[in-house]
Amino acid sequence: WYPFQTDETSQRRVHTLSRHITTMASDRARDDKDLLIRDVETGDYDKGYLELLAQLTVVGSVSRDAFEARQGELRDNPDYINIVLEDVVQKRVVAAGTCFLEKKFIHACGTCGHIEDIVVDSTVRGRSLGRRIITELKRRAIAAGCYKIILDCSENNEPFYEKLGFTRKE
Repeated sequence: WYPFQTDETSQRRVHTLSRHITTMASDRARDDKDLLIRDVETGDYDKGYLELLAQLTVVGSVSRDAFEARQGELRDNPDYINIVLEDVVQKRVVAAGTCFLEKKFIHACGTCGHIEDIVVDSTVRGRSLGRRIITELKRRAIAAGCYKIILDCSENNEPFYEKLGFTRKE
């Protein structure tokens, strides 16, 4: 186990977890008819998307116009995968995640996926929703041709990602 970098502001150790791309039966998520995984949409502004992200980090003041403009930029950029898990009964976003596809010269001009901003609403944690978000991001990254998928996380989140097949890398 080797540290990747230190977060100077909180003195948390942050690690890069890498996983060579393989699909596993354990990645299959529990089917839940009231939950829908989909791309972020402009309507998510009213479905609590920004409030959900605020459970992860500082969001700041984002107007509807700014949200819609940024969402359009990201939607039109094939190197960004932004997904949510919506509770369709409550019309509320309950989990989210992003994967950025980094184009490289190494690995025969390969692509590396960077998973970021994984968050599950505090009221619905413990229902494997984070697993569903990660599994979908990995599936899409593999479909985009990524030779590996990496992420940074705090030390206390390592067990969660290890259960999903990630390993710490120096």
